[in-house]
Amino acid sequence: MEAPQEVMRPILFGEVLFDVFPDGRAVLGGAPFNVAWHLKGLGLDPLLISRVGEDREGDEILKAMDDFGMDISGIQRDPRHPTGCVKVSVDDGGRPAFAIPPAQAFDFIDPGDFPALPSRGLLYHGTLAVRSPSSERALRALRGRRYPVLVDVNLRAPWWEKTKVEGMLDGAQWVKANGEEMEALGYSPEAMMARFGLALLAVTHGEEGAVLVTPEGSCQGKAIPTRLVDTVGAGDAFSAMLILGLLEGWVPREMLDRALAFSSRVCALRGAVGDKGFYSGSS
Repeated sequence: MEAPQEVMRPILFGEVLFDVFPDGRAVLGGAPFNVAWHLKGLGLDPLLISRVGEDREGDEILKAMDDFGMDISGIQRDPRHPTGCVKVSVDDGGRPAFAIPPAQAFDFIDPGDFPALPSRGLLYHGTLAVRSPSSERALRALRGRRYPVLVDVNLRAPWWEKTKVEGMLDGAQWVKANGEEMEALGYSPEAMMARFGLALLAVTHGEEGAVLVTPEGSCQGKAIPTRLVDTVGAGDAFSAMLILGLLEGWVPREMLDRALAFSSRVCALRGAVGDKGFYSGSS
C-alpha cells in the first residue's frame, strides 16, 4: 500500500514588519506575513520564512503568530538589524502609501538558517524582500527547490528594478499584480502571459474589481461594496484566496469571486488582518 502523498504546503517568503499609521498605531504587516496569517485563519498550515530583530517588536511578532497558532520555525532572529517598520499614510480614498527604511531584519534572511522545508510546497513571494543581496540569495535557494511559484509583484518605490522583477517572473507559474504595476512594468496582461508562459495572471484594479487571465481565456469581476476603513492589505487578502483556490483546485471564476469577496471584507478592517472570529465561514 502506497504512503499518502504529502499535502502541498504554502511557503511564504519575505517581509514581516509593523505598519505605523499617522495616528501612531502600529499594526502587524508585510505582504507575506499578511498572506500567511490569512491562510492560517482559512484553515491551512502556512510556513512563513522571514527575519525579525532581537527586540521588543520581534518578540511581539513571534507572540502574535504563536497565539494565532502559526508555525514560527521559519522566523529568524537578527542581533544586528531591527524588526521591520513601515510608515503608512492613507489618502482620502483609503489608498495607502508606504515609506520603507533600508537595512531592516527582513533584508537579511539567511538560507543557512531555514527550517525543515516540505517536499511539496507552493512558494509565494514578492519583490521587496529581495532589495538586499542577503535575502535575494535566500530566495534563490528557495526557488532552487523547484516549488511552483506565485509571485506577487507588489512594487514599492524606490525598491525595485524592472530587470530584477522580470527575473523573478521567469519560472513562476502564477502572478498577481495591480493595474498600476502592470503599467510600470510595461506589460499588457496578454504580453505578460506570453512572455513568461504563465498558467494564471491576476490583475487587480482596486474599486473597479479584478481580472484573471489563463491560457484558455479570462474572467473579470467587480469589487464588492463595503464599509471602507482602509485598503491596507486588500491585495494580500486577494493573494491568500488565490493560494487557497490553487490548492483546492477551484476554477478561475470561483477563485476570482471568492478573492474579491474576501478582500472586500478586509477593507472594512483597520489594518490588514483579522482575529480568529473574522475567518469563520470565509474558506
